[in-house]
Amino acid sequence: MEIEEKYMAEALREAYIALDEGEIPIGAVVVCKGRIIGKGHNMTERLHDPTAHAEMIAITAATEALGGKYLNDCTLYVTVEPCPMCAGALNWAQVGRIVYGAIDPRRGYSMFSPSLLHPKTEVLAGTLGEECAALMVDFFKSKR
Repeated sequence: MEIEEKYMAEALREAYIALDEGEIPIGAVVVCKGRIIGKGHNMTERLHDPTAHAEMIAITAATEALGGKYLNDCTLYVTVEPCPMCAGALNWAQVGRIVYGAIDPRRGYSMFSPSLLHPKTEVLAGTLGEECAALMVDFFKSKR
């Protein structure tokens, strides 16, 4: 298993926690120097907070672990393409790299402007993309 898949599997574990809690099943982990320093899953329903996305929770945990606001040497693994709000937060955190699974053609940041991210941030899309997308499709099918 390549390194991207290893950490995306961890993000998927977080997404399944969100699913079990009745949240939209998106999960994220922040990795720095081969170590997970932040985890998160959607908590918007539990916290009654529209900003409590998986990425935001993971960013907060990671910056706390590092003791600073910048994540230049870190990679965020997230099961679904970040929304514009999360992309903006990732820009401010200057995250070094983003790896995401499923593309979000309706609300993903790239539909609005790829320049929402920090200019030095590298992006890799599609890691375990089918599994990440299937989780979302199944969730929304169950809601209809």
